[in-house]
Order: sequence, then structure tokens, then C-alpha cells
Amino acid sequence: MTTRLLRKTLALLFLGLFGVMKATTISCRNEEGEAVDWFTFYKLPKRQDKKSRETGLEYLYLDSTSRGWRRSQQLVNTTKSVLGRTLQQLYEAYASENNNTAYLIYNDGVPKSVTHGRKYGHTKGLLLWNRVQGFWLIHSIPQFPPIPEEGYDYPPTGRRNGQTGICITFKYNQYEAIDAQLLVCNPNVYSCSIPVTFHQDLVHIPQLCARSSSAKMPARHLATLQSTQGQNFLHFAKSDSFLDDIFAAWIAQRLKTHLLTETWQRKGQELPSNCSLPYHVYNIKAIKISRHSYFSSYQDHAKWCTSQKGTKNRWTCIGDLNRSPSQAFRSGGFICTQNQHIYQAFQRLVLYYENCN
Repeated sequence: MTTRLLRKTLALLFLGLFGVMKATTISCRNEEGEAVDWFTFYKLPKRQDKKSRETGLEYLYLDSTSRGWRRSQQLVNTTKSVLGRTLQQLYEAYASENNNTAYLIYNDGVPKSVTHGRKYGHTKGLLLWNRVQGFWLIHSIPQFPPIPEEGYDYPPTGRRNGQTGICITFKYNQYEAIDAQLLVCNPNVYSCSIPVTFHQDLVHIPQLCARSSSAKMPARHLATLQSTQGQNFLHFAKSDSFLDDIFAAWIAQRLKTHLLTETWQRKGQELPSNCSLPYHVYNIKAIKISRHSYFSSYQDHAKWCTSQKGTKNRWTCIGDLNRSPSQAFRSGGFICTQNQHIYQAFQRLVLYYENCN
């Protein structure tokens, strides 16, 4: 082999390896743009008092490389925020028109729409992946994110109340299970691209993208998922035929733990704490950010729960359903983990909760 031919062969090999390495980089990202296994965020509500400097764009952040909440260095509406950094991969994939990358964006509150799609699940999220890996972002923010061609932005409707979300990086072999969970959640998909290369492995996602799914949904379905670095998660998905509170009737009893729940407490539309079953569900009434800073659940659009202190099983779940009578008729889900750093972070937010009557 001549020196010239050898150099050409090595160059092609390098480009091939670079392409493989680049293909594996779809991942949740931190504020520095570095790949992380998972992250969770808590967007803080806009404070109404004149003395407060909080704009409704600040957030708390925790990822797989840290041990507890830290205040964001960026505002959530900037491209350097944790959401902006993560979604940048979506815009790059969209601009490149790469047939090896797929995405699915869903929200019952579509951007720039004044109505909510009650035909679909009360569920909000985004998936971006290739045949190596990708991420699933589950959140509570209405009208978010914009369609890919418009680039990153954060909606004004997401400022007033608190919001939560979790991003998890998954290998491609997990997407078949995610595919089945999304069918049950019945998401309102408003932007998507599922190249043909994925259609053989993923049955329901291409149909959800085309709004042509005719598959029969089970009333509920539980899936075990594993992140790229081996963190285990349970995903609870309920359809609109499971006519009950997902927390009391299913999650608490399945996880065998008393739960403290934080969901949007719209006055006159909340469910009371429930102690009628072996494992109880209590409504959190106030969130503590620091020693002198807290806010009421009425200012919070977040959806999460954590095991009561002192219980054996320490779980934390993040999702997109509220504890209200109307939500029993909506589909949606929660993803749960026993990660101790996530548990401790959310447990420290609980200022007080409502006991059963």
C-alpha cells in the first residue's frame, strides 16, 4: 500500500469513526452544553410582591453529575439555559434534514393556541433520537417548545407559575418500550419527523406522528426503562379509560409508599388528600426554596411527588397530570426513580402538606 493510499484509508476511517461518535452525542445537556445522563429542573414562579426580583424565568437545576439543587446561572428563556442547550440538538437535526434522526414534540397546549386539546392526553414532552441514543424530556410547561423552524423560546404563559421537568438520555434499545408508553398517553403531537428507518422498530410513534393510530390502548401500562448510564426508571402511563386518580389508585399502591404530591391546586378543582387505601397520598400545600423563601401550591403548575419521610421506599416521580377530578378522565403519565439525590432534592422542597380529614 502506497503512503498516499494509506493516508486516504486512514482519513476515511477517521471520518467514519467521527460519524459514529457524532451519532452518539444526542443527549440531555447541562448549562455548559455537556452531555449528562439525566437532569431535572424546577422553574420558579414569578413573585408578585414589588420587592422580589424574581421574573418567573429563574430555575433550580440538578443533574447526574451533582448532588443537590443549584440555582441556574441562566434564565430559562435563553439558549444557554439547560433547556436551550438540550433543544439546540433538535434545531441542528432539523436544519440538517438528517434522515438518521427522529423527533416527536407534543403538548395539550400547542404554542400560539388559546385552546387545549382535550381529545388528547394531558401530557407534554419532546423526544429526539437516532439509532444509537436520544433523550426524552417530560415537562409541565404549556405551549412549549416552539416548532423547530422557529428556534428556541420560552412562552410567557410559563412564567407566572412554577414548572417542572425531567430529561433522561436513553439508548435506542429503550425506544420500543417508550413507543408503547406513548400510545397509552395519547399525546397531542404538533411537530414530528420519523424517517422510514425507524418504522420497523417503532410501531406507534410513526402513527402518532401521522395522527393515524388505530391501535387499542390498554387502560394503563407500566414500563421499566434504563438510562444510558444504568439508572433505572419506572414509567406509569394511564389512558382516559383508567377513570381514577393516578397517584392514589395506582402509583402509591404499586410503589408501596405514602406519597406527598405537588400538582396544580386550582381552587375548587383539587382532590383532597387520600388515606382510604393502604398507601396514602397527601397534597403538598407550600414549597420551600430557601430559609426565607417559599410559595403556595396555588402558584405552582408543577407535577411531581415524593415518598413521605420515614417510609422504606424512597421514590420521586415527575410527570404531567394533576390531582383534580377532571384529570381522572385524561391520559398522561409519570416517570419515577429511586435516585437518592433526586429524592433528597425534592424532599427538601416540602414546607408542609395536608393531612387526611
